Amino acid sequence: MHTAIVHVALHTPSHSGVGDLLSYASAQPLPPGTLVRVPLGKREVLGVVWDAAEATGELPEGAAMRPVAGVLEGVAPLALPWRRLVAFAARYYQRALGEVALAALPPQLRDLQPDQLARRLKRPAKALDQDGSENAIQTIALTAEQERARARISSESGPFLLFGSTGSGKTEVYLRCVQEALEADPTAQALVMVPEINLTPQLEERFTTRFAPRFGSQAVVSLHSGMTNPQRLKSWLAAHSGAARIVLGTRMAVFASLPGLKIIVVDEEHDPSYKQQEGARYSARDLAIWRGREQGAKVLLGSATPSLETWHASRPPTPEDPEGGRYVRLAMPSRIGAGALARVRRVDMNQQPRRAIFSAPLLAAISERVARGEQSMVLLNRRGYAPVLHCADCGWKSDCPHCSAHQVFHKTDRTLRCHHCGYTVRVPRACPTCGSPDIHSMGRGTEQLEEQLGDLLSEVLRPDRTPARIARIDADTTKAKGALEAQLAQVHAGEVDVLVGTQMIAKGHDFRRITLVAAVQPDGALFSSDFRAPERLFALLMQAAGRAGRDAAYMAAQGTQCEMWVQTFHPQHTVYEALRKHDYEAFAAQQLKEREEAAMPPFAYQALVRADARTQEVAQGFLTAATAAAHAAGLPGLDAVTLFPPVPLTIQRVANVERAQMLMESGSRTALQRFLAAWQPVLQATRSAPEHKGLVRWLVDVDPLVI
Repeated sequence: MHTAIVHVALHTPSHSGVGDLLSYASAQPLPPGTLVRVPLGKREVLGVVWDAAEATGELPEGAAMRPVAGVLEGVAPLALPWRRLVAFAARYYQRALGEVALAALPPQLRDLQPDQLARRLKRPAKALDQDGSENAIQTIALTAEQERARARISSESGPFLLFGSTGSGKTEVYLRCVQEALEADPTAQALVMVPEINLTPQLEERFTTRFAPRFGSQAVVSLHSGMTNPQRLKSWLAAHSGAARIVLGTRMAVFASLPGLKIIVVDEEHDPSYKQQEGARYSARDLAIWRGREQGAKVLLGSATPSLETWHASRPPTPEDPEGGRYVRLAMPSRIGAGALARVRRVDMNQQPRRAIFSAPLLAAISERVARGEQSMVLLNRRGYAPVLHCADCGWKSDCPHCSAHQVFHKTDRTLRCHHCGYTVRVPRACPTCGSPDIHSMGRGTEQLEEQLGDLLSEVLRPDRTPARIARIDADTTKAKGALEAQLAQVHAGEVDVLVGTQMIAKGHDFRRITLVAAVQPDGALFSSDFRAPERLFALLMQAAGRAGRDAAYMAAQGTQCEMWVQTFHPQHTVYEALRKHDYEAFAAQQLKEREEAAMPPFAYQALVRADARTQEVAQGFLTAATAAAHAAGLPGLDAVTLFPPVPLTIQRVANVERAQMLMESGSRTALQRFLAAWQPVLQATRSAPEHKGLVRWLVDVDPLVI
């Protein structure tokens, strides 16, 4: 009996030394992309049959080739464009091919046996409740700005940056462009990505309302980590089979199997959430650009505050730079159905009483809004009651015993909680070091802000003469399933007068009655060692300001003007000057000038190698030894790459593991990639040396967002 040889990608970590593809025997040839179950050691695991041309290595002498255990019938092979995307991501981000491929598939698919999957696939699918000939899509009229953007997206190849102010109607342009793509081709599919899970329900509702009458309620599906495993599998199968015409999701959705992909939308493209921070550290935004080019799909990036990399890539041609950027920039500066952009008011906290949380002018402004029945939003990007507890007698602080960080005081449940490793203890009655009962909270979190606002506004009455209602939305109040949706519904229904929260509430939400937004302690980002901190702060504050005044009719009826208050000890800082004028372009120009002078991204390319070990000496020793080995070997690309000395991370110990990293920088992306690829085996060999026995793990982060 003839036996075919198939090469299978498996979830083996890049550092295991097993290789990208393993060979198995099959009773019949299997096309690339076929999902199979194969033996690996004593286990049976899911694998993807890969292209034979990419197979390397030979079977060890005397080893018998093990047979494929089963084929997942009923699931069409994963198409070549998907396999090319996975191969590129693995190569560019320095991970194993199978690791990326299997991580891109729904978790439940890895656990189902072929017969279990077959039974699931036999379940009758709900009929698509549509009649394409009768149910036209109900659209709304576009403004002149929106129509110009739509027309250019329709007639040009892109990629496109839709640079629209908050409230300018970017989502309606997305909807119209998706509609055009789906109506032009009965097999066309669209991928629409948002940065955070909490933004998917409102987007799904809007897309379903628009497209379900035409394509059926099953045509729109979501893909994100907040779904159950059966839900993710169902959505993935619908996308893979072509039954789902529109996939909405977070960064993981960039790997969805979409054979008919014709358009990709990346909303809030600047958001750092698009960068994966565990495992294969890919950028979903950058992979979307690559996938669109490879698969012939249009790519639309949208933001009111684009990342500086995207802004630079969309620069228009000039006499000094006749080619310009690779992206097409489309501007939509006007707000639709909304009032003017919020007036920015800066409060110099140097002139306020020491230790004041709320300045008198801001408190008066919030009180006025409550009395008029309007809503206010207070932003503090730190959850918990206070960052640390402190003993006034001996100086003890509530440090985490497992991390080089403080345990945060949470007053609601009287706990000290580490936000890095999760270690939690009850608040001590007295100082653990000296026994003094005089322990106090230092600093402020959203929980304390909520409490103190309640005290300060206790005598402020709403128009119906009832007390002000204050609510808090952060990671602590939204842990329970459905909690976030319920809290947002309260805000939309007008049942909250002052909303306190972290960056969760600052972006994407369409609050119609908020007329005042306040940032109470934003200065920390101004002096961070991270060169991207000012960019992130400006984006956060611009997004937060955009939550105010989104309903022009309501603003006119109230006879009020929306405001953004910033309490700062540095009111003349360039970030706040640009914010006051809502001038992203000036801010971006100044930041890019500084970056170019310092040879930083987007004018240079970076990668990090991080080492985690039992001691800091072992972590840094591994990186130092690997650097010496790279120089000794004269690796390709090294002459164009600068290797900086290893240093501890800002929070150098987490869960009793010491962390160090070293930065690599180059003016050539190609040179950096060549060096990293050649360095991988050197890093693996260095790790196996006896002196690095205490090393827990090492990883490569290409195009890091946090340094």
